[in-house]
Amino acid sequence: MKKMLRFGGVVLSALMVLSSMVGCVGTGKETAKDPLEGEEAQYNYTGEGPVTNTKDAKVSILALNSWYSTVDYANAEIIKNIESRAGVSIDWTLVSPTNYEDSVRPMLASGSDLPDIVELPDFDENMNYINAGLFYPLDEYMDYMPNYKKFLDKNPTIKASLTADDGHIYYVPQTAVTDNYQPCIIMNMEWLDQLGLSVPKTLDEFVEVLRAFRDHDMNGNGDATDEIPLSIEAEKLPYMFGSAFGLNLVDGFYADKDGTVHYSAAEKDKYKKYLTFLNKLYSEGLLEVEYTSLTRDQITERCAKNMTGVTFDFSWQMSQLYSKQYPEYTGEKGIMAGIPPLSGEEEGYYLSRNPISKIFGISTADKNPLLAIKFLDYAMGEESQDSYVWGIEGESYTISSDGKKEYTKKASDNNWLQQLGINAGCLPSQQSVEATDVLLPNWHVAIDKELMEYSRAPWPFIYSTTEEQNVISQYLVDITTYVEEMNVAFITGTTDLDSFDSYLSTLNNMGLQDLLKVRQDQHSRFLKSNQ
Repeated sequence: MKKMLRFGGVVLSALMVLSSMVGCVGTGKETAKDPLEGEEAQYNYTGEGPVTNTKDAKVSILALNSWYSTVDYANAEIIKNIESRAGVSIDWTLVSPTNYEDSVRPMLASGSDLPDIVELPDFDENMNYINAGLFYPLDEYMDYMPNYKKFLDKNPTIKASLTADDGHIYYVPQTAVTDNYQPCIIMNMEWLDQLGLSVPKTLDEFVEVLRAFRDHDMNGNGDATDEIPLSIEAEKLPYMFGSAFGLNLVDGFYADKDGTVHYSAAEKDKYKKYLTFLNKLYSEGLLEVEYTSLTRDQITERCAKNMTGVTFDFSWQMSQLYSKQYPEYTGEKGIMAGIPPLSGEEEGYYLSRNPISKIFGISTADKNPLLAIKFLDYAMGEESQDSYVWGIEGESYTISSDGKKEYTKKASDNNWLQQLGINAGCLPSQQSVEATDVLLPNWHVAIDKELMEYSRAPWPFIYSTTEEQNVISQYLVDITTYVEEMNVAFITGTTDLDSFDSYLSTLNNMGLQDLLKVRQDQHSRFLKSNQ
């Protein structure tokens, strides 16, 4: 059975309603005692299917449907197989990803008639749903969650992120690969070869390469003025150059080796040097005037016309997007290929993604939650994970005599693979590097393995207490907006860098020090949870 929600166009203020619920719904801990005495507690679930011997066992789930309008996860073969092996039937309430947040937040705000398992519309960073008592503390049920316990033991950093301020773990994550297929500098290797240049390793070497790309007729069309050395979207500049100055400009905050938290855009020496470097690129025409409005589609078009030398994007796009634009590309060797991060006064690195991409909780509306708890745990197990990323053996993949998995020819049809339910977002799947590797040419996989050694973990996801969120809500948006505006002004020269000290004073007057204290407290709490 499946229900589809329709977005009515009226969105309630979830935070206000949730705040009024705190104290009347009760905490998950208070409602988590009686279920251990039920029939499901007597079944010896070991982490493999089935999860129950109850006839006609049913679990209700509210989750995202596919981004593909023609795909319905409720009828996808992969999902059906997981249900069958678990010995349960799923009563699905699937919502389009485009409407998910606006549709689900009012349901959580009302706090009633929730299904057994809920895929949250956000990370509950402020613990609004936790404080409203909407979800069970899953750490109290680890005897019934052997797969999840194994996962948490293997991933202490994720465990620390998922540990709420009260010490409990309420959610099961869907995870993304972190050190593989991350954003990186992607360079035109044919242009480098034409000039007899080596891959740049430092900022200075990189600037020299950009100048050479700018000043020569690299595409051989007789016009030495139509080459654009660097094509990059403004939002990706922090990824590309920040680390060379010792800054995490993507997350904003970072902790040094002593554990002291800093705000990158307020680092007096490092950030000013970063802005000075970009202003120099801009002044020389190496960073184009229209960089703030450049799109990926425009960059792709430039590649198709062989007009650009460097971009920055997810490593996945090296072969799957950019190199494919060149008619001479055969798949044997990359034309637009990733290179190691650039170093400046400090050694460069590439910032990984946060491994937690989505979270699932067990609703306290389910007064006998053990069946849902066991099913969610089964969905975390290796048997289910293989299904998410590979599909159906003999249909979408095969296994060789040496145990190596490969996709079938049929699986090269992406529409068919999506209909099968590959990497479904409605259950806690974990992305697989192995399953990604087999989709890509050998040169691409080899480069990715080289680049992963330069990966560094991002600022972790950390829950905020009510007091901390009050400070964050009061200051962070205004500070971020001001920093973004001044970043463009300094880079383009509309505001002189001589006024940098005034910029720093303004940040302090906007509450930066209060915000830094909150981030310091959060980071210290995270480190304690990670011990």
